[in-house]
Amino acid sequence: MPKIDREQTVAVALLLLLLVTAIAVPALSLTTRSNAQQELADAQNVFARVEAAHQRLGTKGRTGDAMTAAPSSAFFEAQTSGLASAQFEAYLAQVAADQQASLVSSAVQPITHTDTQDVVRIQAALGIGYDALQELLYKLETGTPYVFVDSLVLQSPNAANAHAASAPMMKVTLNLRALWHQTAR
Repeated sequence: MPKIDREQTVAVALLLLLLVTAIAVPALSLTTRSNAQQELADAQNVFARVEAAHQRLGTKGRTGDAMTAAPSSAFFEAQTSGLASAQFEAYLAQVAADQQASLVSSAVQPITHTDTQDVVRIQAALGIGYDALQELLYKLETGTPYVFVDSLVLQSPNAANAHAASAPMMKVTLNLRALWHQTAR
């Protein structure tokens, strides 16, 4: 039997590696393609079900194609965005007072590049209990005027203050957005 030298062993190993690679790459590619097709089919199925549900609900809930407009009470009405922002701050102060929260500070924020001209923004810092915070957020987002909570930062009370009071107050920073309509001057 002939003896295989080192160069021939390396050549055979490289040939086997090339053969395994030539088989593995197409197999992996086919598996990936099959998985992608399955995910696409699942997504199309979900989309078809959502679209069908939307059409069913759309025919029950609407009498025509025109969407109804929001009531005027859903917006702050003011001559300028500055006045609308002031109304927004007063509204927040009232809602916070209803929840026995202390409004530490509030400030008007500039609108972002994604906002339309009918948006006003404020940032507010509050001292409030957990249950009252839930109620405050509920009243802000479900009440009129339309107010949207863009971000919420909670700072829990430290251990010393938590034991001193039965319902510890948290520090909460809210970034809020609301819609306004310009009234005639």
